[in-house]
Amino acid sequence: MGQLPLSLRQRIQLLGVPIDVLTHTEAIRCLQEFLIDGHQHHVMTPNSEMLVASCTDAAFREVLKHSDLNLPDSSGLLFAARWTGQRLPERVTGVDTVTHLCAQLAPDHPVYLLGAAPGIAERAAAALQTVNPQLRIGGTFAGSPRAEAVADIIERINAAKPHVLFVAYGAPSQDQWIARYLSQMPSVRIAIGVGGTFDFLAGHIKRAPLLLRRLHLEWAWRFGQEPSRWKRIGRAAVVFPILVLRYGKEAPRN
Repeated sequence: MGQLPLSLRQRIQLLGVPIDVLTHTEAIRCLQEFLIDGHQHHVMTPNSEMLVASCTDAAFREVLKHSDLNLPDSSGLLFAARWTGQRLPERVTGVDTVTHLCAQLAPDHPVYLLGAAPGIAERAAAALQTVNPQLRIGGTFAGSPRAEAVADIIERINAAKPHVLFVAYGAPSQDQWIARYLSQMPSVRIAIGVGGTFDFLAGHIKRAPLLLRRLHLEWAWRFGQEPSRWKRIGRAAVVFPILVLRYGKEAPRN
């Protein structure tokens, strides 16, 4: 994979995972550079829960360590950076990154939306095109991260020849899928694991109001909408701070 521009290569370490020190504007600029530099790039959007998972899943941690860009997608990472004597300027969310990147893409940079429940990717694509009518959607497909579905998915993507691939299978499945198969999709210049972004864009799940996001209370909103997520929220809101207090910048030994 290609390398980050040197001017944007500053990174911090949290639980052994590198996180890029970027503002949202800088992240979009970096992605635009990726589109024209001639390399393939795997972009990830780590949050607190993903870093917790990396502590017990060495293979996933290796994917996080070798991606081309790790955007801080949760407020917990900002607090953890401060606690460990480091700094992240702001939260750079997956949904905002997808929306603002697509708002600026010309038709010669087609995108492909892979993942989520049937019909969600199509609705998300339509929402993105309301922001940028010139956006070229190369294709959408729910698919599956299962091994038996790989050949069909790769064939679909290669037929569409997108430059940008958004994969919404949830972590760690989406990111391990990209790491394993990106090289088999030569037209793709940027592949991003985007978690629940399609659900937000499609209106299937309502995003927290801006005030709650600014107060770092989006987790409470998500819990109110989806109480079944309590274990995931617990890992992010309880387990993650404990791990940061114990290990700081270093990865726990498996």
